[in-house]
Amino acid sequence: MKPTFSLIKGSVPLLISMPHNGQEIPAEIKNNMTPKALKVEDTDWYKDKLYDFANAMGAYIIVPTYSRYVIDLNRDPKGIDLYPGANSTELCPTTAFDLSPLYQEGMAPTEKEIKYRIETYWQPYHQALGNTLDEIKAQFGQAVLLEAHSILSTVPRFFDGQLPDFNFGTAQGESCASALLAQVESLDYSPYSQVTNGRFKGGYITRAFGQPEQNIHALQLELSQRTYLNEQTFEYAPELAEQVKPKLKQLVATLIEFAQQTK
Repeated sequence: MKPTFSLIKGSVPLLISMPHNGQEIPAEIKNNMTPKALKVEDTDWYKDKLYDFANAMGAYIIVPTYSRYVIDLNRDPKGIDLYPGANSTELCPTTAFDLSPLYQEGMAPTEKEIKYRIETYWQPYHQALGNTLDEIKAQFGQAVLLEAHSILSTVPRFFDGQLPDFNFGTAQGESCASALLAQVESLDYSPYSQVTNGRFKGGYITRAFGQPEQNIHALQLELSQRTYLNEQTFEYAPELAEQVKPKLKQLVATLIEFAQQTK
C-alpha cells in the first residue's frame, strides 16, 4: 500500500495540515462505492497547490494520500459529533455533502472495517501530527498548527445561504492564544469576507491538538472554494487563486511571526 500521508519538513514553528486534500481510494473500497462517490467531489480541492508558497517560507506541511470518503481525519475516532444538533458526516462517511449515497446498497463499512480504517489511515496521520508538533515545540519552544480546509460556498446540508470567504475556527477561543487570534483577525482580507467561530469552529484536529497552555496553538481556516475554484467543474481557477494567495501568504507569515516571537 502507498504511504498514507506525506510530510514535508520545515524550518519554522508552523505546521500546515490539509486532512481533506487526499483524493485516492483503495481498490477494495472502490469496489463497494457508487460511481458518483469515485469522483470524490467533497475534496478540499487543490489545497497543496494553493499553499505552494508555504514550504519556501519554512512551514512544515502534512497531506494525506487518501480521500475523506475513506475516513475523515478531522473526526473523532469514537464517532462523537463535533456539532451536536447540526447535520454532519460520519467518521467513515456513508453519504456525500449532497446526501447522495457513497456506497452500493448493503456495502457500507462495518464496525470491523471502520476499526481497520482507523488503524490504517487515521492513527498514522494523527501520530505524525503529534510527533511533528512535539518536535517543533522542542526546537522552538512552541508550535502553531494551521488546519487548511476549503468547502463549496453553498452547501445547504451544513449552512444556509452563502458561506463567508475566510472562516476561522478556534474552538470558541480554546485552541489558540487570544493574542494570536487578534493578530489573525487584524489582517486585511478585503475584498473577501471573514468570520471567526461561525458555522465552522474547528474540527477534531484543531480541538485535540490546540493546547495554548502548553504552547501549542491551533486554528482552522475553512476557505470558501469560490475564492479559487470553478465550483461547477471543480477546476482550479488561476486568475482567482492568484488574487486570494496573497491573503493566505500574509496569514502564514503572521502565524510564523507569532510562533517565533512569542513564548
